[in-house]
Amino acid sequence: MDMKITTLEGKEAGSVSLSKEIFGLEPRIDIVQRCVNWQLAKRQRGTHKVKQKDEIWRTGKKMYAQKGTGGARHGSARVSQFRGGGRAFGPVVRSHAIGLPKKVRALALRHALSAKAKDGGLIVVDTLSIKDAKTKTLAAQFGKLNVVNALFIDGSEVEKNFSAAARNIPNIDVLPIQGINVYDIMRRKTLVLTKAALDALEARFK
Repeated sequence: MDMKITTLEGKEAGSVSLSKEIFGLEPRIDIVQRCVNWQLAKRQRGTHKVKQKDEIWRTGKKMYAQKGTGGARHGSARVSQFRGGGRAFGPVVRSHAIGLPKKVRALALRHALSAKAKDGGLIVVDTLSIKDAKTKTLAAQFGKLNVVNALFIDGSEVEKNFSAAARNIPNIDVLPIQGINVYDIMRRKTLVLTKAALDALEARFK
């Protein structure tokens, strides 16, 4: 599977052969969805908390006699029936994380990459380096590439000028190859990979 390599200015810079094992799979939505759900569940903080009846600062003495009042039978005023009482079955601090095997995560990443390659949302550039960290200049270059909503993946380190200029452009994400993930790939319309990122992916899935 051959693909053209372009520069940030939109000029051709050769071609590269993409691995079928990474970019040539028939995308499976169910596997990708499982990985996205795993990522989002793991990202939830789970710090929501309400007070249970044993955490309310109020006397536990029986409110009034069991019989003879003509009203309902009540004990402690901490229970959830009363204003200011504890909440029954409310949220507590917990982890929302779910389990997902490493092999399924790796497979989901390959299916996400294959989905981008199949629908034409994949661009390969030679390098992500610019002379000056100018947002206006970089936005003009994105216009030449016809990139509006994209995720840029570089090698082990992202060039500082490019990262600084791109962070002010809406709907543009920049990550090193270590941070590549299924959710960020699928939430952006276009995936832009550098030659260094391609080499790292091929080495990872050998």
